[in-house]
Amino acid sequence: MRLTRFYLDHPLQPGQRVALPETVANHLLRVLRLGVGDPLIVFNGDGFYYHASVVNAERRAAQIEVQSREVASSESPLSITLGQGIARGDKMDWVLQKATELGVAAIAPVRTQWTEVRLNAERAERRHQHWHGVIASACEQCGRATLPALAAASELADWAGSAPDNALRLLLDPDGEHCLRSCPPPQPGQPVWLVIGPEGGLSERDIATLRAAGFSGLRLGPRVLRTETAGLAVIAAMQALWGDLG
Repeated sequence: MRLTRFYLDHPLQPGQRVALPETVANHLLRVLRLGVGDPLIVFNGDGFYYHASVVNAERRAAQIEVQSREVASSESPLSITLGQGIARGDKMDWVLQKATELGVAAIAPVRTQWTEVRLNAERAERRHQHWHGVIASACEQCGRATLPALAAASELADWAGSAPDNALRLLLDPDGEHCLRSCPPPQPGQPVWLVIGPEGGLSERDIATLRAAGFSGLRLGPRVLRTETAGLAVIAAMQALWGDLG
């Protein structure tokens, strides 16, 4: 039987009783119809599954007791950081959700020359909280117990310049010099940093910035993919060739 899984932003340990947030309690009791004694799994992003059961169920409140924990085995051996050109609305949510399901280690929303979404500080903070929720929900669905790190939105040049010295740095470019089969595969433990442009793609200035930061061009077949398709296609192919789907 597949157990219900919930993300809780809360320290967890066996023997602990935890009052659930109202939104989680409402979903657990009113939507899923769980009651006292029913088992579930909770996680907080630290890499463990926590087995628990409902010990108190009221109209708008619920409490669980954590019984045990186990190490999750759902992480990919391939550490991919996705630098995603910020896309509009649901497209960005889709990318975050599916990239999480595909096992990326980190996601960085980046502003490029042709990024259409402009965020002031307040809107950027709201978007960041929303995106964090999208990632947590994706982890609930796909079985991950470690949330991909979500960076604050940043300028492309600043983000590219922060890549680790040993990272395999790739930018998706229809005219790139590599395809995945000709690209030197990452060494064990070597991180992969992948850049995908927004709806308008990467400009010549963006590509020059990335080239100066050591990124190589990667092409993916003869068709031009939308931003919400491109990164996911590359990540799936990388996982098949180098990661946990092979």
